[in-house]
Amino acid sequence: MDFAFVVPLLFAAAVLAALIALAQAFAVRRHWRARRRFACAHRGAWFLVFVLLALLLCGLGLALRSYSLLSAEAPVAGVQSRQLGPQWFGVRVDFPDGTHRSADLHGDEWQLDARVIKWAPRAIALGAKPLFRVDRLSGRYRDATQAGATLPTVVVLGANHVVDLWRLKQDFPRWLPWIDADYGSAAFLPLVDGGMYKVTISPLGGLVARPADAATAEKLKASGW
Repeated sequence: MDFAFVVPLLFAAAVLAALIALAQAFAVRRHWRARRRFACAHRGAWFLVFVLLALLLCGLGLALRSYSLLSAEAPVAGVQSRQLGPQWFGVRVDFPDGTHRSADLHGDEWQLDARVIKWAPRAIALGAKPLFRVDRLSGRYRDATQAGATLPTVVVLGANHVVDLWRLKQDFPRWLPWIDADYGSAAFLPLVDGGMYKVTISPLGGLVARPADAATAEKLKASGW
């Protein structure tokens, strides 16, 4: 569900309720000074109602915003494959910054690996996104016996190094309470001729691979995936 329009409306309604509550507070003060106790109590009741309403709307807005952030995925790479021979494919990886890498892979599947800095849930709720560095592209053999007897094709992709926040977390745990973990994540799918795939990363740090078009999805289904 898209909360792009709902969340601002909830926050706007919360602000409006808070302003009405403020107006009621001034009315309470005015009636108290005039010794109109019944009117003062009446305005006080409305003050509490609008304060609670403002808190409820604001809390709901924050909850929906957190859910939206926790369910959003960021693009990592686009992958294209072209068959060159039996268990031999030309693969191109396109990155969001416009750069790309091409390589030949041997195997039945491609796999993309990345190192990930994962944030604590409270940081994610505030908008923090995982840091990642794509490390390598490799080929995988579906048959375990062949995989054990054949060296995999591995292409190193990581050139830029992310600051080792994990090590800083270990050395100074109290300084970085927002960092949860540093670990590796991988995503893979079968290699098909003319395949187009997309890889994303979730706010929780996991890589997700999907077919990028209907034709690739049908080819994966036909391959038994």
